[in-house]
Amino acid sequence: MKVWCPAVLLVSLSLAAVSALAADACVPDRAALLALDEQAFDQDLTGGWRPIAEKPGCLMAAADLLRDYRAAHPQEPARILYWHEGQVRALAGDTAALTLMEQSHDSRDTSRAQAWNAYVDATLAFLRHDRPALQAARDRLSHVPRPPLESDTTGDSMMMLSWPMNMGIVDGLLACFGKPYADAYGGSCTTP
Repeated sequence: MKVWCPAVLLVSLSLAAVSALAADACVPDRAALLALDEQAFDQDLTGGWRPIAEKPGCLMAAADLLRDYRAAHPQEPARILYWHEGQVRALAGDTAALTLMEQSHDSRDTSRAQAWNAYVDATLAFLRHDRPALQAARDRLSHVPRPPLESDTTGDSMMMLSWPMNMGIVDGLLACFGKPYADAYGGSCTTP
């Protein structure tokens, strides 16, 4: 048995080194990304974590980057960051997605929060392979009243193009129930 221990240790160290190299290839400037403000890190479609998640083989590196960003910015509200990390992990087939997504529920008593929570619950039901709970969340989402238009900080009216939000995604989860999340979340399963 002592003969195998150094070999096992060497293989473990090699796997860790390969994983670190892969993460570096996916996230070439981690420090710069972690220094971004939350808007730039999370919502910029051409910067932040999103381009990393789009690189082949980099989903887990993007999820880990989201986790590290939350750790580096504990003072910022992280609800959407929990959601996005959970989504990325779900796309990669990682079951840790469920716990992260659960932490993204919105405790406010608004139409947007009700719609968001129904969407979260629908996604969780899909990932748990619970079609009745998915249908119930979809039904709840369909009955959330449209909120009044709000003004942003510049005074411009913010317009919602579709209501309830995320209904097309939830319908896609129902249409492709039983398929992997990566298939059901986008592509031909999702309606505009």
